[in-house]
Amino acid sequence: MEKKTIRKIDFLDMSNDYRKGRLVSLGLDWINMIFNPLSAFVLTFFQTRVMRTFLLAFFLLSTYFLSAQSREEQKIRDLLISQTASWNRGDVEGFMQTYWKSDSLSFIGKSGVTRGWQNTLNNYKKGYPDTTAMGKLSFDILKVDQLSSKYAYVIGKWMLERSIGNLSGHYTLLLRKIRRKWVIVSDHSS
Repeated sequence: MEKKTIRKIDFLDMSNDYRKGRLVSLGLDWINMIFNPLSAFVLTFFQTRVMRTFLLAFFLLSTYFLSAQSREEQKIRDLLISQTASWNRGDVEGFMQTYWKSDSLSFIGKSGVTRGWQNTLNNYKKGYPDTTAMGKLSFDILKVDQLSSKYAYVIGKWMLERSIGNLSGHYTLLLRKIRRKWVIVSDHSS
């Protein structure tokens, strides 16, 4: 008959074995779970929870700001599409609705600087008196930068397809959000 040795069980050692993934083969695993410091589980749970919450908040805020920026960029692109459609209908005044109706509007073109909405409209009417002179306008938007919540900067190329000879050039626009609507406050077209 073999003599059985009774071992003294050190619960801390067993819980360390349990945490390290080793099973203690005494049939007393449930004791390890009970005596495994509950605080380690709670701490790990809350650390994981806090990290998940932080990452989720970061993701949601990033998505919100990127989507807000892309919504504003789309509004600016829509403004230029609307401007093109008005021009191609022969509607110079409709085309000018995308500009700031102010004496502070600045337009820089081949003739120099023009100040004011009405003066800019008059110059367009003088330079493009009919639909033959106006032709068909198209824009190639190269870059839209939202500088702040109220200002944006656009770089692009314009093309006029006309029976009397095609024209093209580049433009830079400074847009400002006034009363929740984007308007062109400065246009440099050459």
